[in-house]
Amino acid sequence: MVHAGNITYARERDLPETVAVFPLTGALLLPGGQMPLNIFEPRYLAMIDDALAGTRLIGMIQPRLDGEKLGSGEPELCQVGCLGRITSVAETGDGRYIINLAGVCRFRVTEELAVKTGYRTCRIAPFIRDLDLSDGAAEVDRDGLLSAFRQYLDANQLEADWDSVTKASNETLVNALCMMSPYGPAEKQALLEAPDLKTRAETLVAITEIALAREGMEDGGPTLQ
Repeated sequence: MVHAGNITYARERDLPETVAVFPLTGALLLPGGQMPLNIFEPRYLAMIDDALAGTRLIGMIQPRLDGEKLGSGEPELCQVGCLGRITSVAETGDGRYIINLAGVCRFRVTEELAVKTGYRTCRIAPFIRDLDLSDGAAEVDRDGLLSAFRQYLDANQLEADWDSVTKASNETLVNALCMMSPYGPAEKQALLEAPDLKTRAETLVAITEIALAREGMEDGGPTLQ
């Protein structure tokens, strides 16, 4: 089960059949993760108002990676996104909302609905397995993941709170590292669509090794072994 804010999501009936979606390039929300957002477009301010009056759920999703657009000029959407529950909202005084989303589960878009709200709404098929956050956690190569993370930090002269990192559960560690990773939209979508935690961790390690190898070649130094 996934606990987000004041609600626990444990079964399919806890999840909506349709959800308002927020297309955002490069955004990655994963089950159990936390995402702060700055909302300022009028249609998305209205979306937040409507979500707060209802389930408090919205769908984070990327525009399609090939840049294809609908006849309306809106971008086509990726097929897979992630439901997020609004767990906090603050008004800034200048017309914006600062919200926090708690990741609940991924979903597949089955149909985009014709609506007059200004924001987009989709019929979805939730990934019910995501409600078990520990699914695949025992198979994660934690040492390999931490090694790649450490090498990335060293190569980019960055620091980390290693005490917190070492205490984190496998599921928290994998999803947090994926969400904070600096990679592009295609890599973020690959991490989102990984079928389980083990595969997601392996995907992150592979992406990180490629990035380190590329940096080593550009700097004329040794590549990652």
